[in-house]
Amino acid sequence: MFGLKKIIIALVFLFCLTPITASAGVPLEVYFFHSQTCPHCIKEGYFLDQLEKKYGAAINIQRFEVSQSQDNIKLLMDFGQRLQANVSGVPFLVIGDQYIAGFLSAETTGIQIENLIQNALRKSNDSLSSEQIPDPNKALSSLPRIGNIELNNLSLPALTIVLGILDGFNPCAMWALIFLISLLIGLKDRRRMWILGVVFLVTSAVVYFLFMAAWLNIILFLGFIFWVRIIIGLVAIGGGSWNIKSWYQSRGTCKITQAPSRRRIFEGLKKAALREKYVLAILGIIVLACAVNLLELVCSAGFPAVYVQVLAINHLSGWEYYSYILLYILFFMMDDLLVFAGAMITLRATGLSNKYAKYSSLIGGALMILIGLLLIFKHQWLSFG
Repeated sequence: MFGLKKIIIALVFLFCLTPITASAGVPLEVYFFHSQTCPHCIKEGYFLDQLEKKYGAAINIQRFEVSQSQDNIKLLMDFGQRLQANVSGVPFLVIGDQYIAGFLSAETTGIQIENLIQNALRKSNDSLSSEQIPDPNKALSSLPRIGNIELNNLSLPALTIVLGILDGFNPCAMWALIFLISLLIGLKDRRRMWILGVVFLVTSAVVYFLFMAAWLNIILFLGFIFWVRIIIGLVAIGGGSWNIKSWYQSRGTCKITQAPSRRRIFEGLKKAALREKYVLAILGIIVLACAVNLLELVCSAGFPAVYVQVLAINHLSGWEYYSYILLYILFFMMDDLLVFAGAMITLRATGLSNKYAKYSSLIGGALMILIGLLLIFKHQWLSFG
């Protein structure tokens, strides 16, 4: 009966046209969805206990355990629909019309929670002086984070662009495009050149996007389990070390795909490009583009998997996750687009120089090792929001 009463109170909130905030004498309602088996939920629960002591009657935290209650799960889904939020995991906290998914620590996510509570209280109770409510922003300067909140909002896009460019300028993914361009130039048919080349590039982008989206959903489904982050961190360190070894040995090519496999792909590209019927040629290019990208995913040394783990740490909404992946894909494909456009205009096929490939391996490897170490030891530093 007591649980049903709490659900009814929360449902009233869901259908309000304006966000609930505390007015004079009325506590601010906070809704906390958690699981008994979730270590992050337990940490956030302890933190919320401290907030209740700190703010007293000014806030009222209602707690909903989801692992043993279908009603609470349904209520969580209702909140997610109203707030347009991804509610695939807990902890999930609602404050007015704002929400926070996940919990890292009191020094990171805890600061965000207290900021939202403060803002809601200040909007509804002008009589509460700034001295009465401690300002959690003062603690931000002592946190191991990059700049202030505005800088943090810019940091994730910047990391997306850098990793996308480094991943894209990997010479391993370039060989098939260069070979295809060489075939197309020999056809002396600009229309066919543009159509087949664009089909190859678009297919490559779609395959990469689907891989990253699928990996993201696996990470979110697992619920930010500790050992998953550790494994990905180790993969990043291993991949970064492999890249630096390649730089040290001055190798600008990748040996992940063996020569027989490349020969088969070359033969397939040649047959597809030379087919007289456009439909068959396009279908052949699509199939081979999928094969090339699946074979060469390992050659990225874990860039996509590591980047997706960083996205998951930042607890974004659904559309934000996919927007960042699209931004990553855009810069990942940038070098291919430039090489292809240049070849179509000049009728010459040019790839990356060995010198560039060598230094790309060095920079990318160093960044991968850094991210891997942060994922293992200081993953909160990668939470930019």
